[in-house]
Amino acid sequence: MTRVALIHALAHSVAPINGEMARAWPQCERMNLLDDSLSADLARSGRGLDDKMHQRFEALASYAQSTGAQAILFTCSAFGACIEAVAARRPAMPVLKPNEAMIADAVAMGRKIGLVASFAPTLASMPAEFPGGLEVVPMLATGALEALDRGDLAGHDALVVEAAKRLAQQGCDLIALAQFSMSRAQAATQQALGLPVLTTPASAVRRLRQRLGD
Repeated sequence: MTRVALIHALAHSVAPINGEMARAWPQCERMNLLDDSLSADLARSGRGLDDKMHQRFEALASYAQSTGAQAILFTCSAFGACIEAVAARRPAMPVLKPNEAMIADAVAMGRKIGLVASFAPTLASMPAEFPGGLEVVPMLATGALEALDRGDLAGHDALVVEAAKRLAQQGCDLIALAQFSMSRAQAATQQALGLPVLTTPASAVRRLRQRLGD
């Protein structure tokens, strides 16, 4: 049986990707590793993705690989350089950044992309991951992550929708939700705007299945 390691830096990411895996790839065995201090440490340290952070990601990946995982999917979008380093050390193993599959899907659709994030460091790193020449408009859904933290799911979704509406007003005709935790707002966003709305879990699961030939 195919075994995929899911490595999380936010507790909110666990349910969305496991739900999508269960829906779209039920025969895949999943293991979950959560270090919810990663995002907090990144946000308050001011050091960015330094050597210590790289070491932590390598330790998580090494452990996941030691359990027999055939692929690794990271689910927090603010750690791109750390994940790239993990992947470079494992050329024969699929190691996916959370957003790379969604970015590929967005590029294939060839539109003006509105990128919504609820975690500010994501918007410092993720836009540069899109290929040059593509118009990407970032927008922070201010307060959405905090709403999720206190269990206000409706408030979270409303703030995501509001950010997406501002992007639509700027001429964006495709919305990309940057965080796994935001995927719960996909249906509400699409209904409110009538535009295509991509999520990281759906794109990532499709890409993993293709890479592993399952």
